[in-house]
Amino acid sequence: MEGSKTILVAPLHWGLGHATRCIPIIRALITKGYAVCIASDGAALNLLRKEFPKLSWLELPSYSITYPKKPSQLKWKLLKSLPGIRKTMASEKKMIDALVSEGKIDGIISDNRFGIHSKKVPSVFITHQLNVLSGSTSFFSSMMHQKIIQKFHECWVPDVDNDENLSGTLGHPKVHNLNIKYMGPVSRMKKAEIPIVYDVLALLSGPEPQRTMLEEKILDELTGKDCRVLLIQGIVEDEQQRSIHDNIEIVNYMESEALEKAINESGLVLSRSGYTTIMDLATMEKKAFFIPTPGQYEQEYLASRCTEKGWVPSCKQEDFTYEALEKVKVYQGFHGLRCEVDGSSLFSLFEGKRELGPHA
Repeated sequence: MEGSKTILVAPLHWGLGHATRCIPIIRALITKGYAVCIASDGAALNLLRKEFPKLSWLELPSYSITYPKKPSQLKWKLLKSLPGIRKTMASEKKMIDALVSEGKIDGIISDNRFGIHSKKVPSVFITHQLNVLSGSTSFFSSMMHQKIIQKFHECWVPDVDNDENLSGTLGHPKVHNLNIKYMGPVSRMKKAEIPIVYDVLALLSGPEPQRTMLEEKILDELTGKDCRVLLIQGIVEDEQQRSIHDNIEIVNYMESEALEKAINESGLVLSRSGYTTIMDLATMEKKAFFIPTPGQYEQEYLASRCTEKGWVPSCKQEDFTYEALEKVKVYQGFHGLRCEVDGSSLFSLFEGKRELGPHA
């Protein structure tokens, strides 16, 4: 019986996007009768525990990823972090091996956590970055990432394998040796036709100090303007906090149901160009304005691609002004996409209906 199997779902804590895109996957697993154990660290784990208070959970060691204030230093900072990342991967692997040996988990879904896999149980890696953009070193960073993915039995890409895709070159390598399954875009959100309450929803997330730097920029540009703004800080704490700053209502975080309502009742969304955010806005058919995290090649590429497609305007963080939001009017926004998890076909690896792939 499916109900006798426990699947470990472990998203990376790098902002909240990896955790939030696991929410519809966890819901689908529960619907199919699986037991689920959530595993992460920091705000990502806190968010999932709030969304699923009845599920068992496990705290994993942190990758401790932070951003420098100067974007040009990001690549060097990440290189300096590699020894710590390898140490975290080894700690993750040790914990997983113990859980598997004790018979506590029957399958693994890792969203960008490199050490969360096992040869003995079906192991899945979720990513939209089969190609990892890193400037002049993109070939090598992509090769290293794909080598890690090969340790998993399947790689699930939250996108479609056709010209209507959202991830572009990130999720569609021309040459690879991976067991890829395109699962379609996934989102915890649904579109609803309700009255507009806020002119602008500023939705923040991501590693510090850039999250705070963007918040300060938005407050500087939007305070006192002739618009009603809801700013969600993306800081997951024990209690929800609200305050009013002139024309801006500030909330530290929102759980899925409240956030879905806030997005639906907002005229446009001002946010980073994270891939999970793009999937959410696409399924809700929202107008948006993107400010990619400085120095993060992936977000810069996605923002540029959305602008070139005529979907969403974007600009650099230092160039953002209140007046820039006027550009939204001449962009078409996102068209609705089917963003649902088809558990019947997606979870076949866990149901013992196929042999473990060659990447075990």
